[in-house]
Amino acid sequence: MKWSWRLGRFAGIDVYMHATFLMLLAWMAVSYYLPRQSMTDVVNGLAFILALFAIVILHEFGHALTARRFGIRTRDVTLLPIGGVARLERMPEDPRQELLVALAGPGVNVVLAGILLLVLVPTATLEAVNEIRLVGGHFLSKLLWINVSLAAFNLIPAFPMDGGRVLRALLAMRMDYVRATQVAASVGQALAIVFGFIGLFYNPFL
Repeated sequence: MKWSWRLGRFAGIDVYMHATFLMLLAWMAVSYYLPRQSMTDVVNGLAFILALFAIVILHEFGHALTARRFGIRTRDVTLLPIGGVARLERMPEDPRQELLVALAGPGVNVVLAGILLLVLVPTATLEAVNEIRLVGGHFLSKLLWINVSLAAFNLIPAFPMDGGRVLRALLAMRMDYVRATQVAASVGQALAIVFGFIGLFYNPFL
């Protein structure tokens, strides 16, 4: 991908960062600085963002390593402001394999959330989701809810998101693959319109 820098190679897969990712870091640094004008908040905030995108990379490697088990190579993983992209050479032809590849990414987030829950509950440091805030708060609690959110959001059946690929794989077990793709794409388009409408009034990120 153009305007991307190579961060390293892990498990035989190159990881890149797109130039626009730096714009996100700059914007977040300002967002963390303004409420209390504290450089400590900026450092803690950027550390959280970097931890978040480390989770995103693990999510994408869930897809990539599962695909590898079915003989499918991953060209690279690229970090973007909206998340990560694992470029597989192709999707599995077997719907059952596609289902496993699609579920592997959110599955990583579920496992990470479970591990964080096991760490936080015994120490009574788990914050409720409605207590999470941009500046301050418990670092690990925020990471736990981020993992829960990533798993839930990615499983929304909006093709080509993970949930959309899960939907296509399930449909392809009962109908022609092309027809399954058309149905999943139509559902994804409908949800995109809904998210766009909601985003106009509540959350521009959508």
